[in-house]
Amino acid sequence: MLRMLAIGVLVISVVLLSVIVFRKKLGFGWLSLFGAHLVLAALAIYVVNFSGLITQVHIPLNPATIGAVTVLGLPGVVMLIGLRIILF
Repeated sequence: MLRMLAIGVLVISVVLLSVIVFRKKLGFGWLSLFGAHLVLAALAIYVVNFSGLITQVHIPLNPATIGAVTVLGLPGVVMLIGLRIILF
């Protein structure tokens, strides 16, 4: 039952998001900008992991960490480093 509810919420979200995108005539320019942000976020995490500047910190490359850095930018990388040092 809970799984069907989650799938229903996901379908409704996708439909409403596509209505917003096509009604506002945003086009697909935002998609390339978002893709560039994703690539730069992954690159920033990769640099932190393999640069050797902070040896005890390893940030995993997963959707949550890349999403945080995509939304927050370089302060997101600093936030993840701080969380990794404090919590683990």
